[in-house]
Amino acid sequence: MLKTALFLSLGLVATGLSVRAQTPPATTTAGVYANLNQLMRGVLYPAANVVFAPQFENPAAVKQDGDPGMATDPLKSTFGGWQAVENAALALAESTNLLLLPGRTCSNGVPAPIADPEWTRFVQEVRDASMQAYKLAQAKDQDKLSELSETVSNSCAHCHRKWRDRRTPANRCK
Repeated sequence: MLKTALFLSLGLVATGLSVRAQTPPATTTAGVYANLNQLMRGVLYPAANVVFAPQFENPAAVKQDGDPGMATDPLKSTFGGWQAVENAALALAESTNLLLLPGRTCSNGVPAPIADPEWTRFVQEVRDASMQAYKLAQAKDQDKLSELSETVSNSCAHCHRKWRDRRTPANRCK
């Protein structure tokens, strides 16, 4: 067995097929493709809805769609139930990184206030609440996750109260 492994290793090296660690190209940079409103509607809002779902229904009891691979409701999809809640909580946490990228603008074209210390603090609140939700989803603790929903909601509301003017969208991020 040892001779076979040695022979295969030598063969790979001899043919130039040795396994090398892949490193990303040095020119890779994170791009900003969506404004803040689009990012919220496309990523954060749908993920938050899945995190909030256990307030109303046990994710384990949610039935998959006829073809779960085509389900538009994450709770009914291939990775549904509690796994969908875990994934959504992680999506919220990961999305906080997107909220801090330079170049992000609000829907009115005003730059997102990423340099404002309150923005950073509010983004961290969302991240922390999301990770708490992830841990509770892993534990399948519907009651505690329902209680945490207010914390998640408030972490979002802090930012919304300061920078999201519903009556006058032109004033957003000002």
